[in-house]
Amino acid sequence: MLKSQMKIFLYILEFKKTHLYFNAMKKIVLLFTFLNVLFVKAQVNNCLTDLDFLVKTVKTDYPGYEDKVNAENAQKLNELENLIRRKIEKYPDSCWYYLNEYTSFFKDFHLRVMKARVNNSISKKNYASTLESKIVINYDSLKQNTLNGNGIEGIWKNFSEEFAIIQNTSGYYLGVAISGFDCEEGQVVFKFIPDSTGLFNVVEYSNVEGGGTFNYAASLCLDGKILEIHEFSKYVRATNSDAFDYALLRSYIPLHPNGRNTYFVALSLSDSTFFVRLPGFNSSTTETIINKYWKEITARPNLIIDLRNNGGGQDNYYQILLKLLYTKPYLSKGVEWYVSEDNIKIFEEALIKKEVKNGEEGLKWVQVLLTTMKSNKSKFVIHPLMGADKIITRDTIYPLPRKVGIIINENNASSAEQFLLSAKNSDKVILFGNKNTAGVLDYSNAVQVLFPSNNYALLYPMTRSRRLPDYPIDNIGIAPDVIIPLKETVQLYDRLDDWVYFVMSYLEFIK
Repeated sequence: MLKSQMKIFLYILEFKKTHLYFNAMKKIVLLFTFLNVLFVKAQVNNCLTDLDFLVKTVKTDYPGYEDKVNAENAQKLNELENLIRRKIEKYPDSCWYYLNEYTSFFKDFHLRVMKARVNNSISKKNYASTLESKIVINYDSLKQNTLNGNGIEGIWKNFSEEFAIIQNTSGYYLGVAISGFDCEEGQVVFKFIPDSTGLFNVVEYSNVEGGGTFNYAASLCLDGKILEIHEFSKYVRATNSDAFDYALLRSYIPLHPNGRNTYFVALSLSDSTFFVRLPGFNSSTTETIINKYWKEITARPNLIIDLRNNGGGQDNYYQILLKLLYTKPYLSKGVEWYVSEDNIKIFEEALIKKEVKNGEEGLKWVQVLLTTMKSNKSKFVIHPLMGADKIITRDTIYPLPRKVGIIINENNASSAEQFLLSAKNSDKVILFGNKNTAGVLDYSNAVQVLFPSNNYALLYPMTRSRRLPDYPIDNIGIAPDVIIPLKETVQLYDRLDDWVYFVMSYLEFIK
C-alpha cells in the first residue's frame, strides 16, 4: 500500500473511531438525560400523590374543616390546590413548602406538614440511610487520641446524644452513633464535609424509612472543645471528666443558637418571692420541681412562673400548679373528638401495636373513646371519662403564695394556653408580657401520620374546643394583664433577666 493510501486509510480509521466515540458519548448523555427526566417525573408523581393524600385527610379527618371552609372561601381553597399542583409540576424539589402552603390556608399551627423524623408516633426503621454499613468504633482509643485535639475527629456529646466523628477515605468525616439517636450503635447519622472557609457542610440522615436527609452548617469553637451544628445543637468534646463536660455544655452560649434555649429553673429570689421557669409541659419535670420546692413556695407570699417559650405538651403535667393557684370554683370547657374512619383507625392501631401509654388506665381510656366513636353517628363525640363542661372545685385554698405573676410570650401555645385559661380564674394570678400568646388551642390533641412517600408527616388535631364559636383563641392568643416595657431576652438558658426582676418588683410592691 502506498504511503499516501496508508495516510488516507489511517485518517478514515481515526475518523471512524472519533465518530464512534461521539456516538457513544451522545448515547451516554441521552441516557443520563432520560434517567434525569424519569427522576424528576418520579418526584412530581410522588409529591402530587402526597398532595392528594393531604387534601383528602384534611377534608375527612380534620375537625376544623367545616368550621373554616364555607361557601364564601371554598372556591379560593380549590384555586389554591390547583395552583399548588402547577407549582409542584414545575418545582418538585419544593414539595414540602407547597404542602405547607395548603395547610396554611386553615391558620392552625396544629395542622402542618413536617419533614419525616424519628418520632414515637410514626412508623420507623433502624436507620434508612445506605451511606455506610455499621461502623465499629474503638471508643477509648479515639477519645484518648483526640482529648487535646482541635480538629473535628473525636467523641462528641450533648445532654442526650453521643457520637464519634472519624475521617473517611474520601476526605470527609462521618458522625457515627454511640447513643441517643434512636438507632443502633455504629450507624452513620452525620456526614461532615469541610469547605474553604473553615466551616463544615453537614448532612443529617433520617432514620425514618424513606425519610431523606437534612442539611446544616457546622463549626468548631472554643479551640475545638465545642462543635456547633448551626441552629440544630451544640456538642462538647468528651473528656475524662463528666463533670467538666456537663459544666461546659451547660454554660457555653452558642454563636449559632439552636432553638430558644430555655431551661427549667427553680430558686428563691428573696424572702418574699420564689421563681420557677417551666419551658414545657412535655414531661413530669414540672411536677417534680414543684414537689421538690413545695415548702419554699408555700412559705412565700409571691410566686413567679416563667412560661416563656413553653409551647405546650400534656394537660396532666401542670395540674399541680393549678392546685397552688386555686381560689374559687370555675367553669372548664371540654373538647369534642372528631369521628372519622381514619381517626378511629389511629386508636385501633395504637392498641394493636401496644403504643398506648399509662398502663391499664390508658387502655381503658382509649377503649371507651373507641366504643363511643363507633356507636355514635354524629361527627363529634364527648369522651365519657372526660365529660363536657364542668365546674372545677378543689378542697384546699393555699394562703401562700398570695400573688402569682406568670410571664408569657408569643411562643406560648396549646397546653400552655390551656393552663393560662385555667390560671386566669384565680384571684392570685397576674399575666406579664409584651405580646399575646400564639393562639393555638381551639383544635388540639394532635396526631401524626406518614405521607405515602414517607418523606413527610402530617400533624393534625383530633379535637375541637367547646369554647367555640363564642370564645376563640386561635390566631388571637391570650393577652398579658401588665405590659413589660423592657427589651425581651431571646436566648434565656437558665439565666435571670430584666423581665424577672420587673415582675418580682411589681409583686413585692403590691401587698
